[in-house]
Amino acid sequence: MKSVIADHSTAISFFCGGSRNFRKFIRLFDGVFVLEVNVLGTLYRQLDARVARDPTEWGGKPEEKELVARLYRKKEDVPSSRAVNATQPLVKVVDEILRRIRPSP
Repeated sequence: MKSVIADHSTAISFFCGGSRNFRKFIRLFDGVFVLEVNVLGTLYRQLDARVARDPTEWGGKPEEKELVARLYRKKEDVPSSRAVNATQPLVKVVDEILRRIRPSP
């Protein structure tokens, strides 16, 4: 990851995902966005869809869903960042992120 971040041959690089140990590397990024959903049910639907595609994916077990619920309710392990409403259609989510990274005219 450090080598990709250090490579400035492209103007912008995006990384997607979450990690409970983000404190170890978050300072390497110029900016961070957190995609937020407004209800826990949305997270559960996303987990269920992922597990339906691949039953070995994380999030299908009751204890994993309980962890998701706790983290969601308490906002645990969420970096300080700029929130983006991820309940919108994907194109709107992407447009919002791009709008925020472009310099103002």
